[in-house]
Amino acid sequence: MHRRARLLAGPFHRVLDRIDRGLLTGAIEATLPDGTRRLIGGHAEGPLAVVTLVRWRALWRLVSGGSIGWYEAWEAGDWTSPDPVQIFDLFMRNRLALGNVARARPAARLAMRAWHRLRRNHRRGARRNIAAHYDLGNDFYREWLDATLTYSSGLGDGTPEETQRRKLSRILERTGARAGERVLEIGCGWGSFAATASAAGVGVHALTLSTEQRDHVAALELTGVTVALTDYRDVAGTFDAVASIEMVEAVGPEYWATYLATIAARLKPGGRAAIQFITIADDVWDRYRRGVDFIQRYVFPGGSLIHEPTFRALAHDAGLAWEDRAAFGLDYADTLRDWRDRFDAATLPPRFDARFRRLWRYYLMYCEGGFRGGGIDVVQVTLVKR
Repeated sequence: MHRRARLLAGPFHRVLDRIDRGLLTGAIEATLPDGTRRLIGGHAEGPLAVVTLVRWRALWRLVSGGSIGWYEAWEAGDWTSPDPVQIFDLFMRNRLALGNVARARPAARLAMRAWHRLRRNHRRGARRNIAAHYDLGNDFYREWLDATLTYSSGLGDGTPEETQRRKLSRILERTGARAGERVLEIGCGWGSFAATASAAGVGVHALTLSTEQRDHVAALELTGVTVALTDYRDVAGTFDAVASIEMVEAVGPEYWATYLATIAARLKPGGRAAIQFITIADDVWDRYRRGVDFIQRYVFPGGSLIHEPTFRALAHDAGLAWEDRAAFGLDYADTLRDWRDRFDAATLPPRFDARFRRLWRYYLMYCEGGFRGGGIDVVQVTLVKR
């Protein structure tokens, strides 16, 4: 029996050998299904992840399904960890050396790409995709976001509210908008930027595709603020400035040029657009765009992180000068950690079951590890209409 178990475990030990070679920094203290322990990596200083492989099936799911399979293994109880952020951090910071160890097999990638293609962000698809994520309910987001109800990265140190207000003020500064002028906000969330601008005497025309967000912002009755359930492609008129905070991740690469051309068309000559967006490292972009990851499959259908060189070139083509780039990915990691603490303490509406809570907790940890591992970043940039 023991000999048979060793034979069955043989291929999985070879997977662990590949992971061991690929962990150039950091290590995994692994407890294996037979109860033995193994140190994987440990070749250079870095994060230490503690993982229990309850079933060998966890590794099969990882090598056959990539990040989707690894989540499904976690949900099935095939692996556990007291702090999964560390394993996500390790996988991300060692992404080049690990190669295709945690990448879905070609057949699985092809099937998921076909599914993802059905979620592309044409007008009807964008409305459906936004609803799937943001229309979970204002009562849901209110339970674990900070008092500003801002669902994007804070900036710098301080309390959650302080880091968010600093970020919102910085975006307003980037627009250059003065009292009496009007800003188009593409993707207004629950109105925290509109409230910041309104307090400074700046008018805002806020766009969203979420009925929950539209109703919340309308109920605030902010001076000089209008809110519309309108696709960015359908807005008319010109504005003194544009603001867009972590909305472009919902656009999709095939529509980046349209998004940027819309910004250019809505800006007055010399007008400024303040954009905040999440980037993915150049060295993983090709693999990312050819596959579907855990977030795209389970959390944000139709979404895509930004490949900054491509996005910047498209901005140039649209007549927008790229200025004052600032990145602050570790601030996002801290924001995500705070959200998770609040999420853990939240009393969610009863329509959300335990499986949903586990999914979203995993999502927050997955993102935090990605930022800490350096494979994703968050950036602010000012685009100026030439």
